[in-house]
Amino acid sequence: MKLRYVVCLLIALVIAFLLLLPTKVEPVAWTPPPAPSLKEGIYADNQRLKAVVKVGPSDIEGPEALLLEDEFLITGLHDGRLIRSSLDGSQRKVLADTGGRPLGLARHPNGMLVIADAVKGLLSLDAQGRVIPLTTEANGVPFGFTDDVAVDKSGHYAYFSDASSRWGYGQDGEAIIEHGADGRLLRYDFQTGKTSVLLDKLQFANGVALGPDEAYVLVNETGAYRISRYWLSGPKAGTNDVFIDNMPGLPDNLSFNGSNRFWVALYAPRNALLDGTAQHPFVRKMIVRALTVLPKPVEKRGFVLGLDLDGKVIANLQDASEGNYSPITTVREYGQWLYFGSLKARHMGRMGLDAALK
Repeated sequence: MKLRYVVCLLIALVIAFLLLLPTKVEPVAWTPPPAPSLKEGIYADNQRLKAVVKVGPSDIEGPEALLLEDEFLITGLHDGRLIRSSLDGSQRKVLADTGGRPLGLARHPNGMLVIADAVKGLLSLDAQGRVIPLTTEANGVPFGFTDDVAVDKSGHYAYFSDASSRWGYGQDGEAIIEHGADGRLLRYDFQTGKTSVLLDKLQFANGVALGPDEAYVLVNETGAYRISRYWLSGPKAGTNDVFIDNMPGLPDNLSFNGSNRFWVALYAPRNALLDGTAQHPFVRKMIVRALTVLPKPVEKRGFVLGLDLDGKVIANLQDASEGNYSPITTVREYGQWLYFGSLKARHMGRMGLDAALK
């Protein structure tokens, strides 16, 4: 009798926890398209990312963004530092500490480093090693989660994303589950110091990349499994469309090789539980409460896609085997190599471009 009482009490406490625990998350109902198959077709499971090898230091945390310059890698770390390292990891230099979390990096034509810092906003690092704030808000709305940045060839503009004006760094799960469309694609004018909003109501605006001839800029919408495009010139200037839709995972950072390919890092494959409860905000709110004590149901899979200029998949790179390099959150093409960064791993990686495109 006592055992039955205890079991009933525990069940009642769990139900009360799931129903009543205070949370700021207010899920919005939506209808995701059916997830593409990973068993067959263009997204079929494979182990091509097993070819990834370690590069740079092996004792760093969260080398998210990366640039390769003169055979040295520049990356931002979880503790706020920006470091420059040789490919073999034997040489390392701390360039600066932003005091936040640098997630996106771009080099301005004048030599300064432009930084999308999740906590501090859009920053620059000058030749003297000084971290200089550039902008922290647009249209009176502060950035909540500055994510990625790309600078045009003229050095006039920086295009960058605010993943969510409502949720900050470390609250990506809440933002994705809420699906509140509070992400923005922004443009900073280096000449005037003004920040303008190009697109709003985005579902966790993430990676940013300028396209050929800088005719358009792409932005990942992680929470909608798509990449949106904003036209900067030509007859479509000022309009937007979808570059690729219904992706098989959560797109993170995005890069352009300057010629004919985009690379997209997928944080993880889509989650059947989240897709299946998308139309049920009440249930999603209970999931949020449960995730305060349970681990996030994220599959540990390395996942990268290569896209042509029409948004067609030309490379599908995966690795779900034990010990894989994941989550891959940054991928950049330099010469005959693909370089990889990760929000959580303790090193960077690379693989041959020929193996990626075969």
